[in-house]
Amino acid sequence: MLMQLDFSSEVPIYRQIHDLLVLGIASGELKAGSRLPTVRALANEAGVNVMTINKAYQLLKQEGYINADRRGGTIVAGKTVAMPCEKTLDELRLPAASAKISGMTRGEWLHLCELAYDNPKCDDPSRDAPKQKKKN
Repeated sequence: MLMQLDFSSEVPIYRQIHDLLVLGIASGELKAGSRLPTVRALANEAGVNVMTINKAYQLLKQEGYINADRRGGTIVAGKTVAMPCEKTLDELRLPAASAKISGMTRGEWLHLCELAYDNPKCDDPSRDAPKQKKKN
């Protein structure tokens, strides 16, 4: 499992790992029932401490994305419990506000949301993004 981590980012490494795995599940790259690497194996591959991977896996388990036990290993869960709408709305507020401040129209914002929903692991979101209007 190849992970592109940004060690200079302000986003904690465990959160980057969490986010990459969620994107992998959403995109279908990681299918329900597929086995994830052990904590130790993924830590070695990513070049991070095992506690970092453990923290990411624990968060994924709490959110219902994976199932883990000592004998069966870590497996991608089937359907997960939907995130409460309030939490989803709270998580969208900041990026929506940033889009609005930057001059993006409601239609452009909704288009980006559709692109993100339909293709969660897009490597270059700018290729399908609406063009920004230049302000004079």
